[in-house]
Amino acid sequence: MTAAASAPERGGSTSHRAAPRRPHVSWRHRFEGVGAGLRRFGTTAATVGALVAGFVRRFIAPRLAVLSSAGWIAGGLAAAMLIAGFVLGWQELTFLGLTVLVGLAFCTIFLIGRTTYAVTIELSPSRVVVGERALGRLLITNAGTRPVLAARMELPVGAGRADFSVPGLKPGEEHDELFAVPTNRRAIIVTGPAVSVRGDQLGLLRRTVRWTDPVDLFVHPVTTPLAPSAAGLVRDLEGQVTKKLTDSDLSFHALRSYAPGDDRRYVHWRTSARLIQQTGDPMDLMVRQFEETRRSQLTILQSESSAYYADEDEFELAISVTASLAAQVIRDGTALNVVSEVRRLHTYSASAMLDDSCRMELSPRLGSDARGFARRATSRLPPPSVVFIVGGSRMTTVDYRQIEMLFPADTTVIAFRVEPGVDAALRKVGGVTVAVVGRLRDLPKIVTRAAG
Repeated sequence: MTAAASAPERGGSTSHRAAPRRPHVSWRHRFEGVGAGLRRFGTTAATVGALVAGFVRRFIAPRLAVLSSAGWIAGGLAAAMLIAGFVLGWQELTFLGLTVLVGLAFCTIFLIGRTTYAVTIELSPSRVVVGERALGRLLITNAGTRPVLAARMELPVGAGRADFSVPGLKPGEEHDELFAVPTNRRAIIVTGPAVSVRGDQLGLLRRTVRWTDPVDLFVHPVTTPLAPSAAGLVRDLEGQVTKKLTDSDLSFHALRSYAPGDDRRYVHWRTSARLIQQTGDPMDLMVRQFEETRRSQLTILQSESSAYYADEDEFELAISVTASLAAQVIRDGTALNVVSEVRRLHTYSASAMLDDSCRMELSPRLGSDARGFARRATSRLPPPSVVFIVGGSRMTTVDYRQIEMLFPADTTVIAFRVEPGVDAALRKVGGVTVAVVGRLRDLPKIVTRAAG
């Protein structure tokens, strides 16, 4: 027996050392560890993905942008034929795939070259009324020192696009193209940007260069002239007198006894002298008291919610009514606010107001009641002396009364109910004067009657 084998016997007994026990790990801690690992992996993957996406967007995407839809299809077919040719061993498919790739490479020759254009978009005029003629001019000049080859110019006009063929130009030579802009609807028609296009005859590759910024053409609503001073609705020159008393204003109300702190400029000395003679008290003074006057403030409320209009034509007629009223009030110099659910029109000039009216759109997402709409629209406006409410045939008398209750009793409230084709009418409903407008040409007569 070997020494190793006999060693235990010399000890007299065999001792067995117990194996170390692993600490118990609950399933909860194991899941938490797995979750932490997944979170670290997700964070790392997101960081790497963001870096790859940034690299693709910055370096690869601009180079692939020259591929048109037909180019992407051709590239995909070439890749599919090459893969199928190698896998299936079909030399014909491989040959066709290589042919398409060589064709794409050959098309890149048509992208080579620089253009030195100076491009200008001119609209004459830049503001028109619905139905008026609007013309545009695209002026292209070779601003370089070398001749440029023929190219194609694309010009978006509203929802459409105009294509122009530009011939080769010598240094300093100009070429212009005229185009018409449709103005059959109130809108802001964006013209531009002008983009030059270079590419192959098959349309596989195209390189575009932007030369101008977009230019806006404002198609204003049709309006009708009204009588001056809002047809007599606002006649005052110094403001409207209210029942509120004040110590300093223009409209004299009465005399009262002097109180400490009163301005001596408003002491009525003749009356005070007679009173002092009667009482003998030198402090028996009388001062003037005034009624507060307010500058005329007119507010026009028009809803853009489709809940109050039967169709688009009714909404357009309402826009024309609002624009006609606002334009005349602005020309009269009366303070004015024109508001809807989503916007407050600029009223520092009639042109600015008409420009902003082109942005008003009929929307089905404005599901507010008439009272809530009027409260929110006028919450930050000064108290008006006259309120015009413009709405469609679906705005009821109850809606007008709810809006009228938001304003003081001395505020004049006139509602214009627009319904194309009906006869003009005027009636009084509580504290609201309701004017029915069926045609825009009836508006001056209706406003004159409402002022009377």
